[in-house]
Amino acid sequence: MKFTRIIAAAAIAGLVLVGCKKTESEKIIPHTAEVKKTKEPVVIAPENVQTASFTIDGMTCAVGCAKTIEEELSSLEGVEKAAVDFDKKTATVTFDKTIQNPENLTKIVQETGDGKTYKVSNMKS
Repeated sequence: MKFTRIIAAAAIAGLVLVGCKKTESEKIIPHTAEVKKTKEPVVIAPENVQTASFTIDGMTCAVGCAKTIEEELSSLEGVEKAAVDFDKKTATVTFDKTIQNPENLTKIVQETGDGKTYKVSNMKS
């Protein structure tokens, strides 16, 4: 009985480590100048605030996938806030519509990783 528990615990630990580990194919692709990144706080004029919500398919874990996508979106110029919910497979991004647009957000998500893993759908802005 004790041996079975040890084997089960080792299997679960192995799955967690392998499932959330960034692979060579998940490296982040550099983005073009049209989607500049910034670390400075974003202040958006009220008339320019836009929010986009969309579904992201292809995420396999909250740390390696959802968190990476959230960080990529949050670091974009003109993005005030980005939140990715792994369980619901959704993202919500608040941004300056004079700097960013839903097409660029889609592009960033789909280029994160190997360019084929993540697919955006149901874009609502």
